[in-house]
Order: sequence, then C-alpha cells, then structure tokens
Amino acid sequence: MPVIVVGGTGRGVGKTSLLCGLVAGLPELRWTVVKLTSHAHGKDASIMEERAPGQHTDTGRYLAAGAYRALLVMAQDSELGAVVRRLWEQIDSNAPLLFESNRIVDYCQPDVCLAVDGRSEVADKPSYAKLLARADAVVVRSQADRVEHRARPVFHLADMDRISLPLLAWLRERWTGQWS
Repeated sequence: MPVIVVGGTGRGVGKTSLLCGLVAGLPELRWTVVKLTSHAHGKDASIMEERAPGQHTDTGRYLAAGAYRALLVMAQDSELGAVVRRLWEQIDSNAPLLFESNRIVDYCQPDVCLAVDGRSEVADKPSYAKLLARADAVVVRSQADRVEHRARPVFHLADMDRISLPLLAWLRERWTGQWS
C-alpha cells in the first residue's frame, strides 16, 4: 500500500489541510494518518490515537476528512527512532499511510514525498532541507509566486484541502496496479 509523506517549510503552510484533502480525494483507501511532532501537547504518551473527528485537533481533522485511523506521535529527535519502531508495531503493515512530518524521511522510504512550500520571510524549519531533497513534488498555494523547484512537478492549489485533478492523477499514476 502507498506511503505518502507530507512535510513543509513551517507552521501554518497547509500540511494538515493537504493531508485532509488527500484523505478526502482518495476515499477508496482506508488511510492511517500519522502526525509526528516534537511538541508534547500536554500529554505523556508518545503515541496517541485520536477517536473523535472534528476541527479541534489536526488528528481530529484527519478523521473528519475520512481517515480510518489518526495517530499523534510525540518525540524529540533523540527519542524518535525508538518511538517510530513502536509505531510500526501498532499499525497494519498493509494499511495505506500518510505522514505529516519532515523528520519521518529518516525512518522510512515513502512511495511519495510531497513538500509544501509556504515560504515567507520566516526561516524554514531546519528539517525542511532534508525533506525537500527527498521530495517527489512540491505543493504551493496558487497565490504563491516562488516555485524554484528544479526537476520536480509543482502543483498549485487554491485551497490545500481540495486536491486538484492533476495532483490526484499524478498520485494514482505512481501506483498503477497497487491501489487495491
């Protein structure tokens, strides 16, 4: 099954919205969506499963968009390897996976890696350069004017949670014969 990683230049660039758009745009798949964060969110556990769809959390938004499962993985860089190993034990190896993370590319080989480029005058996350080096395509808001991404497709979306037909076709083409 497909593994898609979505990362981005920083907070508020549309990563969560893009993931919700992918879940809604590819309803034939029963997605497990995983958000990886270094923020504790006031919780002690390193892997939490969201049960309530809604708009109050990113993981709730994934469920509201149609995800089968939504997980929040909280780990600092020094703990991430161990936490990701525990995560692999908790998910179905045949489940299609969506990750919201720049850092996960150190621990898995995604089928597709999408970089959300929401550059502004704020510096990019340090982990973005590594993700961008692995990215298969870049997604920008339609009003964004910076698209200097050589040798990879750039998809312009007016609304990150409404995936364009060209992006959907591009994703489906990458897994011809592997979608069931």
